[in-house]
Amino acid sequence: MRLVAALLAAALCLAACDSGGGREATAGGAGTLPGPVPAGLALRPVPPGTPSAPVFTGTLTDGTALAAADLWARRPVVLLFFSSWCTTCAQRQGALSELARGYRDRVVFVGVVTGDEPDELDAYLRAHKSEFPVVVDGDGTISRSYAVREPGAVALVAKGGALLRGWPGGLDASTLDIRIRELLLG
Repeated sequence: MRLVAALLAAALCLAACDSGGGREATAGGAGTLPGPVPAGLALRPVPPGTPSAPVFTGTLTDGTALAAADLWARRPVVLLFFSSWCTTCAQRQGALSELARGYRDRVVFVGVVTGDEPDELDAYLRAHKSEFPVVVDGDGTISRSYAVREPGAVALVAKGGALLRGWPGGLDASTLDIRIRELLLG
C-alpha cells in the first residue's frame, strides 16, 4: 500500500513539476495567444474605404506558426514593431505590456521584431513582462509591408482586417489606449 502511495505521489509530482519538459515557456510564444473572444465585445464599424492591412504569416518566438488574418478575423489587433536594442521601445515596453494585459482577449497585441538574437529577445520580453505573441520578422518582410523603417512603430487593425491607423514613431501606452477606444471599441 505504501509503495502504491509513493508511486502515485511521484507521478503527481512529475506531472506538476514537468510543465513543458522542465523548461520555462518561451516568452512571446504560443502560450501568449488569446483565449476565446469575450461575449458581447462591442466594436466600432470600420469607416468606408479603409484599406486592408497587409496579410502576413510568421513564426512566433517558440517556432509556432501564426497567420495574422486568423487573429483579426475575430477581434482587433495592435501590431507593435520593436527591437530589443531600440531605447525608445524599451522605455515604452513595460507600459505597453501592461496595456496589452488590460485588453487581453478583446484586442490582441502582437509584437513584430526584426534584428534580434533569440536570447536577447527572450531577455527583453521577460524584463518587460511582455505576455503577448511575438512574430520574428527575420528578413524584415512584415515590417516592410507596413512601411516600417525603424522600430517603435504601431499599427491598428480592425476586426476583419482593415488597417485603421499607423504611427511610424510609435505611441506611449496612454495615448495608444485612447486611440484604441476611439478607433476600435464601441
